[in-house]
Amino acid sequence: MRSAITISLVPQARRGPFVFHCRQPGEESELPTLAEACGQAAELGFDAVEIFAADAESFPTAELKELLAAHRLSLAAVGTGAGWVCRQLSLVDPDPDVRARAIRFIEGMIDTAAGFSAPAILGSMQGRSSDELPLADARQLLAEALTTLGERAARHGQVFLYEPLNRYETDLFTRQVEAAAFLDQHRLRHVKLLCDLFHMNIEEVDLAATLQEVAGHLGHLHWADSNRRAIGMGHTEAKPIVAALETIRYRGYLSAEIFPLPTVREAASASIRSFLSYAARR
Repeated sequence: MRSAITISLVPQARRGPFVFHCRQPGEESELPTLAEACGQAAELGFDAVEIFAADAESFPTAELKELLAAHRLSLAAVGTGAGWVCRQLSLVDPDPDVRARAIRFIEGMIDTAAGFSAPAILGSMQGRSSDELPLADARQLLAEALTTLGERAARHGQVFLYEPLNRYETDLFTRQVEAAAFLDQHRLRHVKLLCDLFHMNIEEVDLAATLQEVAGHLGHLHWADSNRRAIGMGHTEAKPIVAALETIRYRGYLSAEIFPLPTVREAASASIRSFLSYAARR
């Protein structure tokens, strides 16, 4: 298993669960630059970074490739949530024009991520049902979108990552086993699950058992405690989770998508310590 840490480049997401929030070019701020965030990630011993960017057009492709090479880091994944945060785009919006724009936005992120041999993530842009769009209809639209996006990723030799969220953020799928069954039902071979331990702490009875049950669908894991802080700062028991990942021979990333609390440095340091304690070299 490999370690990763999150970096957000989106000012509108500065209250979000990312360890590094980077300042914008020309902005006067104590926040780190992308270069400084990558440098700190490498210094602490992370294997990779996960990037949350505003869109494909502004993605710092050339700069990031230089930084990753200089620090011997990889790109673990690219988030698409800015499509919701900044543009209110959803794959299950009742308006077909909005859905089409959401697809185009995510396709751009898939193409960008593939340039780094990395997958893109669907989280908040999945949306939720509404009075205008009942749950069954919303799920059908989700299946159609995931088919399109999974095939787009597959053309690059990648998978597309679908993240079930907790009940306060979506009603499409909140349980991992149900989401896995949905992928099977619609033959979504190029879509894998992103299992986020924070969401799972809210929705699942047994995190370790659930990970074993969805073993064939697991593509990425967010390494976050029950309070969305670093593992070890909440009540999540990491040992049985890692044992389950070992049992299913998971070799992907454990990516720290957490709040930078109590400070950025302490959150990052606690995350890499927990990784080294439980999962390194496995």
